[in-house]
Amino acid sequence: MIFDYHDALKALAHPARLQFLTWLKTPEQYFDPSALTRDGGATAGSFQRTGLSQSAVSSHLGILHRAGLVTSQKSGASVYYRRNEFNITLLKSWLNRQI
Repeated sequence: MIFDYHDALKALAHPARLQFLTWLKTPEQYFDPSALTRDGGATAGSFQRTGLSQSAVSSHLGILHRAGLVTSQKSGASVYYRRNEFNITLLKSWLNRQI
């Protein structure tokens, strides 16, 4: 899959999605440790602290995933999300060159 900068920017346009990425930068500060993997992945249910419904949280995480800003890993009945630091670094570099 090719990383599309414009899709990433569209994904970041919603405050909840931007907040999700901020939380995932230092997940131990925002989420219950029992809801995290060793590498900092957080369960989708962890994001409901925003007051959003489960379906809204899933939709936002799906948009971030399709934009390449988060990765997901299924473990049993849970799905864990982590930031895709490689693509986030690409986006930051691209923005630096563009503006």
